[in-house]
Amino acid sequence: MDRWRGRVALVTGASVGIGSIITKELVRQGMKVVGCARDMEKLQNLAAECKSAGHSGVFVPYKCDLSKEEEILSMFSAIKAQHKGVDVCINNAGLGRPEPLLSGKTSGWKSMLDVNVLGLSICTREAYQSMKERNVDDGQIININSVCGHHVYNFADAHFYTATKFAVTALTEGLRQELRGAKTHIRAACISPGLVESEFAVRLYDGDAEKAAVFFANLKALEGIDIANAVTYILSAPPHVQIGDILIEPVEQSL
Repeated sequence: MDRWRGRVALVTGASVGIGSIITKELVRQGMKVVGCARDMEKLQNLAAECKSAGHSGVFVPYKCDLSKEEEILSMFSAIKAQHKGVDVCINNAGLGRPEPLLSGKTSGWKSMLDVNVLGLSICTREAYQSMKERNVDDGQIININSVCGHHVYNFADAHFYTATKFAVTALTEGLRQELRGAKTHIRAACISPGLVESEFAVRLYDGDAEKAAVFFANLKALEGIDIANAVTYILSAPPHVQIGDILIEPVEQSL
């Protein structure tokens, strides 16, 4: 990780869960991390935690709603002005809504597309352009995907979410092909976790912890640090090594 020390990483959805743990790990490794989310108070609490830990890196909180392109573009402009640009982009933010295909609300479907597909794609495009204009040829883009991006489970509440994650799988491979076509050594990777102990399930059901608990009742779920370690593994690979997709599941997960 020495070559990333002092360089700039963008982590979306950094305020809670997997995103906050990835952020803390990269700051610990000496990177300058711009973490964005909609909840500025949680981001500021994370900044205070990183500072009190005495890590060698720096955390910069930034309020951004990834469903709004103008806010994403404004964030990248601010990163350019204050930190020159992005060397690593970790598209971690993701949104799930319990909206089945036969009865779901269009608004719920749209909100998932806006964040999981369009927001991710806009961040990827802007990160690449930031690297290109500074002649950064060893940058890294990492998409936090899901096992749902590889398999359709018999769970109606997650079917539209699953479609957005299949899109992430396709977008990551398409990105790799375009990067090769552009004759760059910028790499693109995907991490596809199974069940992770995080706020995702609670948010899926609008704070209903009882419903969310069903997912984790009979198994030891993954932890955020497991995903953060996968991020570190990808970043630690030699520049000539392309890590495509890391599939991580709990040992006991049978879905």
